[in-house]
Amino acid sequence: MRERKRPPVHPGRILKNHHLLPLSISITDLAKILGVSRKTISKVVNERGAITPDMALRLSRAFDTTPNLWLGLQEEYELWYAMHDSKEWRKVKAVREMATVPV
Repeated sequence: MRERKRPPVHPGRILKNHHLLPLSISITDLAKILGVSRKTISKVVNERGAITPDMALRLSRAFDTTPNLWLGLQEEYELWYAMHDSKEWRKVKAVREMATVPV
């Protein structure tokens, strides 16, 4: 696994910079379009909330993208921080290394 040095961009920033700003859509307007609360969208756009599968479906319909795009962005973001915030996972040994009988 190749480790990237810099953290990936939060999907909320991508939503804001690539969709909301160019299309002049407010957080309130997007919330109405998606059928969610303004607070929900605000949390995502301000990088304090995550893209859920439900939100990925809604965003993909609204912006003619795929749900996998949004979930992939979220996964990449979360995985990078998991790898850098906790080093405990590095201590885990592969099951194959621990087996006393050849597998």
